[in-house]
Amino acid sequence: MEITAQDGGMTVDRSLMWRLGVDMPQHRRVFACFFLYSFCMGGFFPRLAEIQHAMGVGEGPFGLALIGVAAGTLISLTFGANVIERLGHRRTLLWLLPCLPIFYVLASLATSPLIMFCCLFPAGLLIGSVEVVVNLEADRAEHQSGRRLMNRSHAFWSIGFFTAAALGALMAYLGVTPLQHLSGVVVLALLGTALLLGKFEAAPLREADHNHAQAEPQRFALPTAAILVLVVVTLPAMVLEGAGFDWSAIYMRNVFGTNAFWGGVAVATGAAAQALTRYFADGFVERHSPVTVARILVSVLAVGDVLVFVSPVPWLSLLGFALLGVGSSAIFPLAMSAAAQRTDRPSTVNVASLAQTAFVIFLLAPPLLGYVAQSFGIRWSFGIALPLVVASLWLSRAMGASGVRRS
Repeated sequence: MEITAQDGGMTVDRSLMWRLGVDMPQHRRVFACFFLYSFCMGGFFPRLAEIQHAMGVGEGPFGLALIGVAAGTLISLTFGANVIERLGHRRTLLWLLPCLPIFYVLASLATSPLIMFCCLFPAGLLIGSVEVVVNLEADRAEHQSGRRLMNRSHAFWSIGFFTAAALGALMAYLGVTPLQHLSGVVVLALLGTALLLGKFEAAPLREADHNHAQAEPQRFALPTAAILVLVVVTLPAMVLEGAGFDWSAIYMRNVFGTNAFWGGVAVATGAAAQALTRYFADGFVERHSPVTVARILVSVLAVGDVLVFVSPVPWLSLLGFALLGVGSSAIFPLAMSAAAQRTDRPSTVNVASLAQTAFVIFLLAPPLLGYVAQSFGIRWSFGIALPLVVASLWLSRAMGASGVRRS
């Protein structure tokens, strides 16, 4: 899916947000977009164990409720191009980001999995739109500056998620309820958007974007055999990243009987390790081939998965979650670059095909892991991914050459 609109076709509102906004270079503004994006959604995950307990349901039905986000995101990624084109990048960020945490507040009040699904579905719609905008802004800023920015941009996504998770752990430790905590996140999101993005202006379009401005948006691009191989390579990273965010707090409670604070620490540990790795990933890819980097990351992912699966003590599980964060950090961006560099179809079609196919699989992961946890124990929510890790390591040669698409 290719979005070609800027804010230039619309009158940009010079509102109170514009007057409050701070000045910063373009690349730092992009980093701020990624930070706020993940901060707006990250506070929900360290409180999941408490929300599940209050709802009084098992991991299986709870996992079904969690697919609301993925379902909304997939629909937004597939059909949201026209909405983003009409709004423009500035309005999409300034309007949608402060609204995102509101739906997590509503989800924290849900009394059944169906109600939670209905609250999380619109959150997913917003996430899909913001996801497109922030990645396009990072790509255009990278092209304009001639510097690698994509992995560092995603590092700031992880930093925002870590900040939100650490705040969630602190709130749980202080006895603040999920409702009170997540309501506070709404206020912080509004203030952060005003200060960091109040003076946001969309980056100039690439020349290729102008050339394809009148093209019909891609809806769903069927994967080729080569793209399916890349899906298999990225699958364990996506599954284990999602498991770490969705289930680590519940894992700590079920396996070790820890309180909500340690559940928040588990979520924050994985996010912090992921952020640190992503921040330095660009330089590492420049010095080594993407295949080598992918194999190292998948190997780290395997070690982390085994530790979480067999760990007898909480601190060893936290180490496992940290290694899961490291291992899942850059595999998907490397696969997206490999898809973009294939010459069998236009790069936009291959990238859309990989992203959308991966999201379909990602949509199925939460309920699968939830029913695995309910039937065999929460450890198996992580252990079930071990065969996928082996397959990913075996097929990692498909990552190909350079990690950044040149134009």
